[in-house]
Amino acid sequence: VQLQASGGGLVQPGGSLRLSCSTPEFDGSNAVGWFRQASGKEREGVSCFSPIDGSTSYADSVKGRFAISKNNAENTVYLQMNNLKPEDTAVYYCATDASPISCDTSELHVEMFGYWGQGTLVTVSS
Repeated sequence: VQLQASGGGLVQPGGSLRLSCSTPEFDGSNAVGWFRQASGKEREGVSCFSPIDGSTSYADSVKGRFAISKNNAENTVYLQMNNLKPEDTAVYYCATDASPISCDTSELHVEMFGYWGQGTLVTVSS
C-alpha cells in the first residue's frame, strides 16, 4: 500500500504551504489523517478528514490556520497550511486505514491508522 505525500519545503514565518496526500490504492471512502513529528518529539495528530460521515478535526495548535480538503476526482487529500510558525517545523505524514474511521474526535492517535506515507519535511524559518 502506498500513500504519496508531497508539498513540503522551506517557508518563512507567516507563509503558506499546501500538502497533498494521494491514496491511489484506496477507493476514496477511507479517512485520511495528517500527523507531524518534530525533531526529538513524538508524532502528533494535526488534522483528519473522513468521507464516511464528513467529519474533520484539527489539533488546537493549528485551528484557524490549517484546512483539510479532498479532491474526489483525484482521490487526493490536501492540507492547506497558512500563517505558518517556526513551531510548525516537522516532518508531516499522511495516513489512512482500511477500516471505517470517523474524524469526529478531540484527538488523533497514531494507532487509528494502519497505512502511512513516507513523510514530507516542512521547515518554517526566516
